[in-house]
Amino acid sequence: MRRILAACPYGTSRLRGSRASGSPRYNRGVTTFYDIDEANARIPEMRDLLTMLRDQREALVRLRDRSQEPEVDDEERRLIHLRMQGIVDQMQAAVVRIDEWSITLRDIQSGLIDFPALVNGRQVCLCWQLGEDDVEWWHELADGFAGRRRIGELV
Repeated sequence: MRRILAACPYGTSRLRGSRASGSPRYNRGVTTFYDIDEANARIPEMRDLLTMLRDQREALVRLRDRSQEPEVDDEERRLIHLRMQGIVDQMQAAVVRIDEWSITLRDIQSGLIDFPALVNGRQVCLCWQLGEDDVEWWHELADGFAGRRRIGELV
């Protein structure tokens, strides 16, 4: 195992769940890492996508609720389900786009995302959500939102 780790040009960052000398977990699926400037440069696009996803989610909930009302006939219910499928398809396309950028969508409602980052060879997440101006938070891979800390504390 050590020979494989030493031969990997990206260190252990490509090995999911592996531990080398007690190091934290790494996500091998991540091929792109962001620095603060790169993450902040992506924010305008992410803000638009996440706002759209949140609005589409709310539309889905309204349509679902409408489809369950007793006065809705079969034809209207069928049309509602077709509209719902169209919205789901649009949402899936947006999520694929986010995934292509190696950004992790954590929560649609709050617009919470994580940018993968490397700090001194340690993989962490730069954390941002709708309503924030810039990326000002980070957390360890295993900590999630509850473990958010200010970027100034990142060493």
